[in-house]
Amino acid sequence: MGIQVNRRLLIVFIFVLVVVIIAAKLFYIQIVDPSYKLSADNNVLRRITLYPARGIVYDRNGKLLVYNEAAYDLLVIPSQVKTFDTAKLLALLHIPKEQLIEGLTQAKQYSTYKESIILKQISAEDYGYLQEQLHEFPGFYAQARTLRYYPNATAAHLLGYVGEVNERIIFDQPYYKPGDYIGITGIEKAYEKELRGKRGVQTLMVDVHNRIKGSYARGAYDTAAIAGKNLHLSLSVDLQMYGEKLMQGRTGSIVALDPTNGEILAMVSSPSYDPNLLVGRIRSENFKQLDSSKKKPLFNRAIMALYPPGSTFKIVNALIGLKEKVVFPETGYQCHGRYPVGRGVGCHNHPYASDVTSAVRMSCNTYFCYVFRNLLDSKRFDSIEGAFRNWENQVRSFGFGQKLGVDLPGELNGIVPTVPFYNRYFRKGGWNSLTIISLAIGQGELSITPLQMANLATVIANRGYYYQPHLVRSIADSVPFVAPRHDLNIDSTFFDPIVNGMYGAVNADLGLGPTGWRACVPGLEICGKTGTAQNPHGEDHSVFIAFAPKNNPKIAVAVYVENAGPGGRWAAPIAGLMIEKYLKDSVENKAMEDYVLHPPLWTAPRASRVAASPSTQSPTTDVKKEEAPSVE
Repeated sequence: MGIQVNRRLLIVFIFVLVVVIIAAKLFYIQIVDPSYKLSADNNVLRRITLYPARGIVYDRNGKLLVYNEAAYDLLVIPSQVKTFDTAKLLALLHIPKEQLIEGLTQAKQYSTYKESIILKQISAEDYGYLQEQLHEFPGFYAQARTLRYYPNATAAHLLGYVGEVNERIIFDQPYYKPGDYIGITGIEKAYEKELRGKRGVQTLMVDVHNRIKGSYARGAYDTAAIAGKNLHLSLSVDLQMYGEKLMQGRTGSIVALDPTNGEILAMVSSPSYDPNLLVGRIRSENFKQLDSSKKKPLFNRAIMALYPPGSTFKIVNALIGLKEKVVFPETGYQCHGRYPVGRGVGCHNHPYASDVTSAVRMSCNTYFCYVFRNLLDSKRFDSIEGAFRNWENQVRSFGFGQKLGVDLPGELNGIVPTVPFYNRYFRKGGWNSLTIISLAIGQGELSITPLQMANLATVIANRGYYYQPHLVRSIADSVPFVAPRHDLNIDSTFFDPIVNGMYGAVNADLGLGPTGWRACVPGLEICGKTGTAQNPHGEDHSVFIAFAPKNNPKIAVAVYVENAGPGGRWAAPIAGLMIEKYLKDSVENKAMEDYVLHPPLWTAPRASRVAASPSTQSPTTDVKKEEAPSVE
């Protein structure tokens, strides 16, 4: 009897134990382990990423520079795909069969249960036809996103472009996931966090035919996408487009700044390209072609090309000389066609440079060789090294040899030579002011960007200070950006003879054969300085900086045209037209405009010269070689 009771208890215990195990397993499956629930949900739920619209970009006058257009990505969940009409789908997508097969294969390799993109950036028009038939293709669905559009097809280097994130970006920035897009260059990159917005998620219920039946849990688990912030730029799109027009067929850059606040009014890098070429499915092929072009259209010369400043740098040496009292406003030097000391530096024919003003106006090489040697041979210093360090520090105060801090990626420092550099090159004690005399006229181991050159024009316009150059005025409805001011510690009175010389270099009414007369616009009081930067690879570079009006200036401009000869030939008229366009909102000087847009045959470079490639490095001149005359 006792044995039977024990057997009953054992059987009951076994049954209870089995029930407990089953219950525990069910509890684990349903409560603890979500994988089964997720697997079931994946059959009836579809989670769609809601991509936010990137912020819109406007110019200084509220004109659209960049906005968004609707586009769609086609995604697939391999586990839900059933037999479908391949030919019909290919016809709807306008792609070859091989591309579809490859996409499905990659999707299966990635995940059977997670979605993968089959085709990106389908236009709204094509999607309209696809949407009507999409229910016939289980496992396939579309999600909306936007593409950038550039209505004026201008300012490509400033605005930049967006591209799909790669594994490296995803690793460095966990916010992004495969299929996301990010700013690659220009404003798109510099202000990516402001422009991108915030993704959202929508959970939908679908039936066995992959058709949407409604929102899951009445949208309780949905999150809305938050659009990116709009940017308001200082750029004038009309001025920018005009500058690009003037630079067509030329290699170089134009930078225009507002000297009162450092705002960038225009920044042209030529050759350029239509930014719409790097949007949508055509982007990859177009990028390859642009990137492989010998003309380097993707290269932003305004902030990344390093050039010798040429004679425009003479005004820097003049100001340093005035500050250090090694030259005075009334100091004069005879020229006789060359600097006579050592191997000499050639000069062009001009009247006697009786003071600083006339030396700037006539751009006398000899005069500034005297000034430069006075600075480096000054008895205030025990050695050439001490004097050169003083000169170097003051040159850097103009913004040379360092990034100005513009809100664009890729800005270069430029090059200002140092004492250690010359000690390595010549050996310590093996060099003096004559050895590096080329620095007197803006040649030698000195390289600056066009932006830094425009900043120099701003310094002169303001009589001794500049504001940090910047492109973004404000973000969304925020307070406008106020750029920091940089003072040079040079007395404003020293700028008067420089400004007067720059005024005389442009305005022909003085009857003294001004070097930059092609920049003259009656009534605008343009002040400018020409430069002819030596180029060992071919025709010299044409350089010009200017500002206007003479008093209370509103615009400062730098123009650099590669392989174009004297600064007065091309850079000066381009600068004058840019200033007229901005200050008058139109160009009345049609003769000069026609001269720039339709160059006469006599201006073509000499056939014996070989055109240089775009300067991606400092085009320095060997300091051991004789400088050729700088003809303005």
